[in-house]
Amino acid sequence: MRPLISITTHPKSAPDRAVLDQLLEMIISSVERANGLPMIIPLGLSENTLRELYARCDGVLFSGGGDIDPTHYSATTHEKIDGVDAERDRVELMLAKWIADDDKPFFGICRGTQILNVALGGSLYRDISEHASASRHTYYPDFAFDLRPHEIKIEEDSTLAKVIGKPILSVNSLHHQACKDLAPQLVASARAPDGIIEAVEIAHHPFALAVQWHPECLPGDEVMRGLFEAFVAACNSDKMKG
Repeated sequence: MRPLISITTHPKSAPDRAVLDQLLEMIISSVERANGLPMIIPLGLSENTLRELYARCDGVLFSGGGDIDPTHYSATTHEKIDGVDAERDRVELMLAKWIADDDKPFFGICRGTQILNVALGGSLYRDISEHASASRHTYYPDFAFDLRPHEIKIEEDSTLAKVIGKPILSVNSLHHQACKDLAPQLVASARAPDGIIEAVEIAHHPFALAVQWHPECLPGDEVMRGLFEAFVAACNSDKMKG
């Protein structure tokens, strides 16, 4: 029996819903291709219902989307902040905190990196322009989703390094925010040339990895498919133990 993968989603009111719908479809296809059983987590669930759903799934995948309300990391608003949704923040922050306390496998994409950091006490650059030496990271809507404008350097002995199998990787880039102060439980497992954190993970966790790029947009790349395959394999291993 395939492992059940719960996937977070964006609200219907999202200003860039058409794009997010497209990315979500790609994520679902990537999970299915990796032999996982994808299930969307609806917004609006009570905490008790969400907790029961969480208990029944074998892993959680946090999809990309709008910005997190900056009050969650003790910051004020910013002119570039967009797509904030209080309900999505509520659901994902709860899930991320539960993930950190359990051994349930987790994979985050773009916003998923940021939500994990914020949930565990870290902060964000409200816009990457706040990073003194940052280069451009937001290439949507000017370029195709599969454009790879920069490389990342992967830390040795990290979960990401074990999955990727190489120290340098070219990635796509669709984000205008990034991790600033890293939460105590997290370690940075990859960075862009300008120093921006491109992947984080929880040390000593079976599989708790989040990447800032969008591997679902690169289904023809064996390495990117490998990220989903490693995640689903971890979920299957956890399922067998259960």
